[in-house]
Amino acid sequence: MVKDCVTVWDSCLHVIRRNVNGQSFKTWFEPIRPIRLENNALTIQVPNKFFYEWLEEHYVSLLKMSIRKELGDKGRLEYQILSSNLRQQRNEEQAKNEATTAPKRGDSNGVNPVSIDTSSIKILL
Repeated sequence: MVKDCVTVWDSCLHVIRRNVNGQSFKTWFEPIRPIRLENNALTIQVPNKFFYEWLEEHYVSLLKMSIRKELGDKGRLEYQILSSNLRQQRNEEQAKNEATTAPKRGDSNGVNPVSIDTSSIKILL
């Protein structure tokens, strides 16, 4: 059976989820994206250097265990830190996706939530 990076990472996440609390999982593991799997090395993308350092300091044993369970004793984990340019591009793509799925302003019963009735404004001199 041929494994790909997404399948391997998903299997690792199942192991990790059973070993950390829900908030830690959501904070430290949900943002990670699998990038590639080559020569028994799974590359994951993390948002920044601090994120990488936190994982290495607090979860390295758990990560090693889950990788070895999936890839064997020669399995390795490599990190790719998201550069600011890639982060900006990813944020822009996410904003586009949200804009196409979010309701348009003024769509809730014909009321525009940002309109202001200026007739009730009084100017005091």
